[in-house]
Amino acid sequence: MGYLAGIGIAVAASAAGYQSMAPTGQWYGRNFHRLSRGSKKVALTYDDGPNDPYTLQLLEVLARHNVKATFFMIGEFVCQRPEIARAVLEAGHAIGNHTFSHPLLIFKSASTIRRQLADCQGAMQDALGVSATIFRPPFGGRRPEVFRIARKLGLQPIMWNVTGYDWNAKSVDEIERKVTRQMRGGDVILLHDGGHLEMGTDRSHTVAVTDRIIRRYQQQGREFVTIPQMMDAEKI
Repeated sequence: MGYLAGIGIAVAASAAGYQSMAPTGQWYGRNFHRLSRGSKKVALTYDDGPNDPYTLQLLEVLARHNVKATFFMIGEFVCQRPEIARAVLEAGHAIGNHTFSHPLLIFKSASTIRRQLADCQGAMQDALGVSATIFRPPFGGRRPEVFRIARKLGLQPIMWNVTGYDWNAKSVDEIERKVTRQMRGGDVILLHDGGHLEMGTDRSHTVAVTDRIIRRYQQQGREFVTIPQMMDAEKI
């Protein structure tokens, strides 16, 4: 019995650990991560910006296709390059809170979590005159307190269901294959316009694959929307 109990505990611990990082997991608080399968709407989302020069290059690609996306920004990078953050907002894209310095929140105290989210909000307010209404945890990591604090600050938790793995991809083709294998309809795609360690992280593959993804799915009759637009569609 002790052996079986030990296995049960190990399985439960493994499941709990998985749920703390799984983008579509709901154990540690409700989050929005997709519409129903079969929906024609697609949301492109980008984490870890603003990043010079790749965020601006992405804005050019998105404008060329008349597509609006959602950018989850790191507060300290907003402070470093407020003009890029303003360009995102002025182009009509949605912005989201991605904390001030991108820590893994699973292991942070409640006060640190609150400060990370609040400081990012403050950075956006100073740079843009507005703050975010949506939030994505760095690395997708969370425990119940993370989303509770976010909601108290007026932030809706947002995850994703399609991962491009563009942060370590060796080619544009590799990212495109990974994205297309996961697409089912009503999808929220995770890509990155920056890197959390430093400004200037190379995201040229992401810029190129964005153009390919938009061309592919517009030809299939998909509609690219922001996360707020997708969430509004869910309420209809």
